[in-house]
Formats: sequence, structure tokens, C-alpha cells
Amino acid sequence: MADVWTLMGGDGVPSADGDGTPARLVGREHESETLHTLLEKQRLVTVAGGVGVGKSRLAADAVAEAAARRPGTRLMLVRWPEAGQPGAPESLTAAVIEAAAGIRGRRGATLADRLRATDVLLFLDDIDPVHAECVGLVQTLLEFVPTLRVLVTARRPLGLGAETVLRLKPLAVEPPAGQRTAPAVELFLETAAAVREGFTADGADLRAVADICRSLGGLPLAVELAARQVVNGGGREAVNGGVRELAGRLRERQCWLSAPDMAVPRHRSLRDAVAAAYVLCDRDERIVWARASILPGAFDESTAAFVCAGGGLEPARVPACLARLAAIGVLTPVRDPGGIREPRYRMTLVAHDFGGERLREAREFEVAAERRAIHFQRVAALAENLWSLGSQPQAVRLVMEEAEGLSAMLAYAPRQPELAAAALESVLNLWFWWAVYDRVDEGRRHLLRLLPMCREDGLLTARGLCLTAWLTAYGDPYGASELLRHAWPAAVLAGDDATIGRIAHVQGMLALHRGDLERATEQFQEAARTIPPQAPGGLSPVVSLAALAVTQAGRTPRAARRSARSALRQPGIRGDAWACLVARYAQAFVDQSDGRSARARQRAHRALAALDDRLPAPHGCRALRDLLTDIDRGSRSDGVPSALVPRGRAAVSLSALVGSGVPG
Repeated sequence: MADVWTLMGGDGVPSADGDGTPARLVGREHESETLHTLLEKQRLVTVAGGVGVGKSRLAADAVAEAAARRPGTRLMLVRWPEAGQPGAPESLTAAVIEAAAGIRGRRGATLADRLRATDVLLFLDDIDPVHAECVGLVQTLLEFVPTLRVLVTARRPLGLGAETVLRLKPLAVEPPAGQRTAPAVELFLETAAAVREGFTADGADLRAVADICRSLGGLPLAVELAARQVVNGGGREAVNGGVRELAGRLRERQCWLSAPDMAVPRHRSLRDAVAAAYVLCDRDERIVWARASILPGAFDESTAAFVCAGGGLEPARVPACLARLAAIGVLTPVRDPGGIREPRYRMTLVAHDFGGERLREAREFEVAAERRAIHFQRVAALAENLWSLGSQPQAVRLVMEEAEGLSAMLAYAPRQPELAAAALESVLNLWFWWAVYDRVDEGRRHLLRLLPMCREDGLLTARGLCLTAWLTAYGDPYGASELLRHAWPAAVLAGDDATIGRIAHVQGMLALHRGDLERATEQFQEAARTIPPQAPGGLSPVVSLAALAVTQAGRTPRAARRSARSALRQPGIRGDAWACLVARYAQAFVDQSDGRSARARQRAHRALAALDDRLPAPHGCRALRDLLTDIDRGSRSDGVPSALVPRGRAAVSLSALVGSGVPG
């Protein structure tokens, strides 16, 4: 049953907060002023937001302020204390009638008569369990009582035409301009100080508090629970150590946070607070919530439909569930749901943690992980196809959008061996992301974890060993040589000419590292002859020809110019932006080595101008800029001999051609 009060303006609004709550609203100055203005000008205002965002606290302060400004105002407060239990039919109407009984009126006066008798501000707090009834009741009251003002707090708006909605978001976790402390950090510190007098944090402890607030996404209830968790942990040394320990624990899980002294029962545990929203969802929404928690970061509507469907839930029903979960704050829209592109969502951190618990309880985690692996395997294959077919900017944007999901899938795959082959294929399809965009360490780490689990697939093994050797070539030349020793027979047995040619290219890199120019020349020539034009899954013969040109520049300039021109005449060069960049760099390097600085400068500027500055810089950009610096200084490149040892600018220049892992 609801709690009801009828108060005169100037009386304090009963608080739902427990001891230790900061006396003032923290980080809500703008929202508070906005709400005060809305209550003065609008008849129906709804403060909407997700679990634990602080709707009731903000609204209660605003109601008290509004009543203080108008002393004759009669306040009617109806608060639903058990917001996780569906309300009985007509229970809200009965509660409002009970509250209105405190307003004097003639015998037999109706509810509308009593509300018309004075200036009334009706505050309906936490009405989610009776949301449907509230819509009808408020609409009727506003129609029959022209002087009535209504303030509602709920996870989703009522959807009435006269409604003005103030959507409340979590507190910022980074300091605003001109301030030193983020609002979420300020709330943590004030809560801790209210519970334990004299609490302070500075230095490493203050940084740990900031990490805690980031892990919790700035959610006020979670921040308050975390602060109580710390200060209730013992003496000062224990508290200071507890801050740093808590920061580490919250990076993985959040729902375990609790504080038994909170006044509202569901606020005593973050898990209980989220469960209050969960139990009000229908079956389909609960299933989608749990299964979508397997997706970290942002995800498209179609992705969720594929991952969440099954077990009686049709894919066509998933989009509506996503929209309803977004309405109650479980999901945050990343794109405008009404835009031309399909909707994209991100699950809030605590909802993600809670959904993961429900998924494991239902014993569906492995099935959901398998569907996630299938989806992101397709994403990686699509990205590789886009790259190979000349749409490299689209490929990079796709990987950037799906990076969190891809990383989660690849990190989890070794724990479920049947997913290893799909994960390894995904890593191989993303070769350009690791090698061209300076994710060498991440790519190599995934390969070294997955390759031992996929030894039965000869083709995947050969490609994986070759890519690992490429990414390892300058960091660990001996290790790269050992990897190639195993990759060569596997590639020959699989009849994979592209991998055989790419093995030759890596061997050329290793020869350059040793200073063996003749061997390097032979290997780059072999690679350029063997790799089929426009072969997917790795570097093209254009890159091998460009590496050959750089190798020849110091000894045989004429042959170097022929190799550089040949690289730019290869089939499909115009559709391979990165290979074209590498070839143009090789041409400019050869010109600079031959004393043609003006031409080298022109080629370098042209290559840099063709890049899309909205995307990460690929291998070659830094080398081109260093080449321009050498030209401006009037120095002449020494050719390949200066690039034999992978140190400094020479190594960076060479990495532009071979993707060795040296930042370029």
C-alpha cells in the first residue's frame, strides 16, 4: 500500500533517505533549477530516469522549494514504498483519495471537488508498479481540476500530451570545465563524510575514488552504497586500503554493493534496486535483458535480435522489448531511434551486471556466448571483405564500432574450446586492424592463446602462424623465425599461395633486420611473385614491391625506381588505400635517397593529403612526416643501410612498409 501525506506549504516533505545521506543535492544544480522552473509553468511534470539515479530526492527538494515559495499551496504526497511489487487494481486511486481526505470540504464532496477547493500540488513518487493506472488517473484529474499541478517520478514518462519530462542521467564522472572534482566523486566524499565524520581522501585514495565512480557509471545510488561500504570497513588505515581494494573489485562486478542502514528497503542493495525494475518487466523483456547482457558496449538492434532470439522468443519481438527497456533506463540509446539508421543501444553498467547474473542462473550463458561468437565472426568477415574490396574506411569504422564486442568475444573464446576456431578466424580476418593500425600486442596476444587450440585446421594454423610471425618480426626475430619454420610446411600442405608469399615477405623483414640485403631482396621478390593480386586475408604484393624498392634504394637506385613504379601499377592498387600509401612512401623514399628532394616532398604531401583524418592514422603516416622533416632539414636518406637496425626513425620508416609493430 502507498504512503500518503497531506501537508501545507512550508512543511517539510517526508524523506525516503536514511541516515548518512548528504544534506544537499550534489551535482544536480542545473536539474534542480530546471525542475523549479517547470513546476512554476507546467501542470504536469515527470522526472524520469533509470534505477538509482536520484529521481525521488530531486523531486522532493523541488516540491519543498515550490511549496515554500507559495505558502498557501496544499501538498499531497503519494509514495509507493515497494516499487518492486505490482500494485493492486485501483490502489493508486484509493491512495490519492486518502490523501485528499486531509483537505476540508463539504460532506459528500468528490475527489475533484476537494482538489478544486485549494491550490494543490500532487506529488506521485515511484509510481512504476501502478504506471498504467497512473496514466488514466492523472489524465482525468487534470481534465476536471484546472488548478491542479502534478509532479510524477517514474522510470518512464506517462506519455500524456500535457506532460513535460525531465530525464535524469547519472552524475558526471569527469570534472566539469573549471572544477577539480567530478560530481560523482563529490557525492562519494560527502556521503562518506556524513557517515563517518572527518573522512577525507587525497592522492592515491582520491584517484581510487574516481576509479570507483567511473566503474559505477556515476549512478548516485551505487556511489552512495560504495561510500558506505568503504567507511563501514574499519579504522582509517582499513578505510584507505578499502578504497583502493573496492576500486579493483568494482571493475568486474557492481551488484554486490549493499548498505543495511538505508531507509528504503530496495536501496539497501544495488541488486535489490535493479531487481525492483526487473520484476515489473514482462517475460520477453526479462529474456532480452538477460541475453543482451552478453553484449558489452554498444550494439545494433539487429545484433540483439540475433543474440536474444530463441526459446519461444521470436526475433521480430526483440526490437519492441529493446525500446521498452530503453524507456525504463536499462538501455541507453546511442543513435536516435527515429533516425534513418537502425537503433543502437548500450546497456547501463549495473543493468549489465544484473543481466549477466540472470543469464547464468538460467544456464544460458554458454549458448549466448556461442551466438555472440557467431555474430562477431560475421562482423570480422564483413570487415575483411570491405577492406579487400576497396572500402577500407568503412572496414575501419565497422571495427571501431564493434571493438568492445569483438574484444569480449576473443577474450572469452579460450574458455569455451568449441568457439576457438571461430575466434581464430576472426583474428585472422582482422589482420589489418592489428598490423596497420598499431594493435600489434593485442593481435599477437589473441593469436598465441588461440593457435594451440586449433592445430587440426591446417589452413587456419598456417595463416595464424604467419600473421603472428609478421606481428613479432622486430620485437622477437628469433621467435618469428621459429613460427615461420612451422608455418611453411602447413601452408605448402594447404596449397595456400597467399600465405606462402606472405611468409616470404616476413622472411625478407628478418633478413633486413640481420643486415642481409641480398637475402631480403630475394625474399621480397619471391613474395611479390607468389602473393596473388587482390588476395584477401593479408598484405598484397604491392607492399612487398614497396619493401623491395626501399631495400634496393641504397645500392641500385634504378632497380628501386622500377620496383616502386611496379608497385603503383599493380591491379587493384586504387582500391587499396593502405597499399597505395605504402607504395607512395617507397617512391618518395627512393627519390630522397637519389637526391630528388623536391619530387620526394611532393609525393609525400600527396600521400598524406589522401588520408581520411577522421580515422586512426595507418602505418606509414609517421614515416612520411619524418621523411618530410629530413627533406626540410636538407638531409639525404642513406637508403636501406640506415634502416637495418630497428631503432629510431629508420625503424619507423621501415615499419611503414612491413607493419612490424614499430609505431608508424
